[in-house]
Amino acid sequence: MTAASDTPALPTTRPAGCPYDPPENYATLREAAPTSQVRCPAGMDAWLVTRYSDVRAVLADRTMSSRGASSVHVNPNADLDEEVSPGSIIQLDGKQHSRLRKMVIAEFTVRRVEAMRTYVQELVESHLDVMLAKPGEADLVRDFGLPIPSLVICELLGVPYADRERFQHQSTTLVSTDTTREQGQQAYDELSGFLAALFTDKRKNPRDDLFSRLIARGEATGDALSMEELVVLGLSLLVAGHETTANMIALSTLVLLDHPQQRDVVLAAPERAVEELLRYLSVVQFGVLRYATEDVQVGARAVKAGEWLVAALNSANRDDELFPAADKLDFHRESPRTHVAFGFGAHQCIGQQLARVELQEALTRLFRRVPDLRLAVPRESLAYKHNTLVYGVRELSVAWG
Repeated sequence: MTAASDTPALPTTRPAGCPYDPPENYATLREAAPTSQVRCPAGMDAWLVTRYSDVRAVLADRTMSSRGASSVHVNPNADLDEEVSPGSIIQLDGKQHSRLRKMVIAEFTVRRVEAMRTYVQELVESHLDVMLAKPGEADLVRDFGLPIPSLVICELLGVPYADRERFQHQSTTLVSTDTTREQGQQAYDELSGFLAALFTDKRKNPRDDLFSRLIARGEATGDALSMEELVVLGLSLLVAGHETTANMIALSTLVLLDHPQQRDVVLAAPERAVEELLRYLSVVQFGVLRYATEDVQVGARAVKAGEWLVAALNSANRDDELFPAADKLDFHRESPRTHVAFGFGAHQCIGQQLARVELQEALTRLFRRVPDLRLAVPRESLAYKHNTLVYGVRELSVAWG
């Protein structure tokens, strides 16, 4: 596509009045121009897909390459022709992607994740103990939302939790849209070096964790992952495994502080409530990028091979055609799990069951133990992550008692 001078830019801004709502023009686009041209910060034009049915169709289409799926469209420094790294479960397509996913999916089954629920419960309770020992005030992001998913993913992957501050800092750099090419490369190199040393040790000294098991299975079957594949896969799971869930915990808490009458529903039906929060918040805020490898029809729009598309997850999850009164938080909504907060199709989030368990346990135990939780700062003073791939609140000062 050739850029026109009046092509609207992506991303568009959120409405000033409500931090939870996607850009206001998405509703108009769903009605009048559901697949429309936008200019991306990376310098290319793309088709912005806003309707739920079209978003699902794009994400399910195997002719749509995910090679830009790390949201490179919102990075001004992106190299659109950069070769996908071996081990990138997010960006690889076809047989290469299927091979990786089959290796990892056994670690994220409902049965295995449910076996971790007791561990998650203990983590949540211990962090509440520490938080409530403070003199009546805490930062819910720093003291609760961030450490719990970080500990869980460290436990699962076999990453020493003592190194959490290192990878948290580096992952923050990697998901920021303001990061320079040099800063991004430095963070990537540092995290890659850390993981390479860790996996070298695991080959010599295997333990009971995901990557030790992956290494052992690969050697036993003759399909061992290379060190580069292990590092890139580890980086993807480590960053994705705590960034999204940490932001969801804090932002969901803020939503429930704004809707105190809904907390009883969360305590009574946490599974349903979490699905509605995932739909309502859609923290992967800039959508999922796809590249058309063949000519394809998206709704009424003909998309040519070689063109880019952005599947706007937060717009699809606010589509009234599937979710009546979609801008309203409704824990009694029918079929809430039809949302696309975790994506859809072959690349649907592999850790979604773990994220659900963490959210259910964190929110129910927080409000059960601290029913009088409230904001400790003026509502208008809160700062939000408008410049990161995963949306959230930067700090959340809360009080009780």
